[in-house]
Amino acid sequence: MIDAVATDSSSTPSNEKPRRARRTRMTGAERRQQLLEIGRTLFAAKGFEGTSVEEIAARAGVSKPVVYEHFGGKEGLYAVVVDREMRRLLDMVTGSLTAGHPRELCEQAAFALLDYIEEYTDGFRILVRDSPIPQSTGSFASLISDIATQVEDILGREFKSRGFDAKLAPLYAQALVGMVALTGQWWLDVRRPKKAEVAAHLVNLAWHGLDGLEPKPRLIGHRKS
Repeated sequence: MIDAVATDSSSTPSNEKPRRARRTRMTGAERRQQLLEIGRTLFAAKGFEGTSVEEIAARAGVSKPVVYEHFGGKEGLYAVVVDREMRRLLDMVTGSLTAGHPRELCEQAAFALLDYIEEYTDGFRILVRDSPIPQSTGSFASLISDIATQVEDILGREFKSRGFDAKLAPLYAQALVGMVALTGQWWLDVRRPKKAEVAAHLVNLAWHGLDGLEPKPRLIGHRKS
């Protein structure tokens, strides 16, 4: 008995060549976003000097002129990537400062920076490198200074309420934000201890000083992880 062979009426006849799947053409905005994401990944891994337009174009599956068309070259792409990351970090930190108690505000600022490092690791790796070209948003140091200015206002009010010299608030703001930023650079690679524990210890030192450190610091805000 001969087995029946099922036929598919939709199959391509033997005398016809199979049709190639159509490639979806990206819009200009989609292509620009793709190049930004590829550039961000490469700049984080290799730095500005170690990344080439050829590699960016190859990863995107386009020719070099397409990169030049959108950004004018590697420098333009790098500048946009850095500016976007700096704005993102600044927005995350300043947007996190919502509490009323100064100690919880310190917690929120520490969490915001650590959240950024955890969620946008490539972006932070790019920011902490010395930029080889001028940025419209400044350098990482100037970004930290901008964040310190936000903290300065909070410290100034707290200093006045406690009878301290409010003129010293900028100094303490720079010290606090700088401490968190440098700790963040260290935590970027080690990722130990856990984020909440890092935040707790940062606030412990900032709030109590070395003389009054808690052996097991606690978080007072709603964030626990």
